[in-house]
Amino acid sequence: MAGREWSMLATAQPSPHTAPRYVVQSEQQDPARRSVWYEYTLKVNVRRQPTCAILDDQSNRSLVRSDFFELFNIKGQPFPYALKTCAGLVETSGRKAEGFQVESLDGQTSLLLPPLIECNYILIDRSEIPTPDAARHHPPLRRVAAHIPELDPKGEILLLLGRDIVRVHKVRQQVSGPDNAPFAQRLDLGWVLVGDVCLGNAHKPAVSTFMTSVLENGRPSILRPCEGFMKLTEDVSHSREQKNKPHKASLEAFGLQVFSETESDNKAAPSMEDTIFLEIMEQEMYRDKSNNWVAPLPFRVPRQRLSNNREQVFTRFTTLEKMLRRKTEMRDQFLEFMKKIFDNRHTEVAPPLEENEECWYLPTFGVYHPQKPGSIRVVFDSSAK
Repeated sequence: MAGREWSMLATAQPSPHTAPRYVVQSEQQDPARRSVWYEYTLKVNVRRQPTCAILDDQSNRSLVRSDFFELFNIKGQPFPYALKTCAGLVETSGRKAEGFQVESLDGQTSLLLPPLIECNYILIDRSEIPTPDAARHHPPLRRVAAHIPELDPKGEILLLLGRDIVRVHKVRQQVSGPDNAPFAQRLDLGWVLVGDVCLGNAHKPAVSTFMTSVLENGRPSILRPCEGFMKLTEDVSHSREQKNKPHKASLEAFGLQVFSETESDNKAAPSMEDTIFLEIMEQEMYRDKSNNWVAPLPFRVPRQRLSNNREQVFTRFTTLEKMLRRKTEMRDQFLEFMKKIFDNRHTEVAPPLEENEECWYLPTFGVYHPQKPGSIRVVFDSSAK
């Protein structure tokens, strides 16, 4: 890893808005990546706040932690996006910060930052940040030790600069050394160190992992659960004499059930979304006064605002209207089907819309069953976009 101290200057307040879905790729577990650590200072007007950042060209977007938004008092609505790492794909959400620039401490270079996406999955490991003493222990790197600042004990890791700001990754000069030894690079924002930097051929052997276990009570934990844990439930249906004696048949059945097979072993289990959908239906579905079942719309969380698709639906309706004018028999069957929908009170007139009110239109079309050519079925296309 490598380190450098920078100065970040806030030149404008970001304008929060809803953004499209992004896929953020960050190969944080790949040992072959060129991930570089930086230490820099945030400055708002005349106030400075020391903090640290990571330079990672394996991430396709620049990310910031939630503390960054609190530091600059940035408001905005979060938008959903997918975060893809070596551990898999995670659906999450975050805000966006725009209008910031990064400036080197000597003031010679100032770069406009791309939109910064809120993400709290940024790796936090201060032991990866080098110091001038670490550079001095490697003879080829001693001449760049003066360009590496002392580690600020109060600096927080808030920012990750990805390859959407290519210039900060370009190497202008390099100081190498023996094979398998750390080396130094001069970027537009200053000097960095790359490699396994240690003090006098000695460092604490540590491996950073992000494994989460689920305890017996269902709570997630970074601690490994006890393998010898066993929970016993007392059976109060038997007398005290029977409870104090082990039941031979129960012990034999327990041994047989450890590796028992069932018909459902090779069947696919319900997905997380299927489980959430069933829970929503179980908790919110009810029967109204008209003896009709009412079910909620199973939106994902956080729910996205419905787009106004009136123009697209109107185009489809115009096409359907032309076809019904040509096919009078189909038109009569279509109208008869819709009449039953209204007579059975399965639909009602929508209330008038207010300005900028959220709305979405449901288009329809007719289909025929091959064995019932004289009976049409009107389909409500809920998947239309």
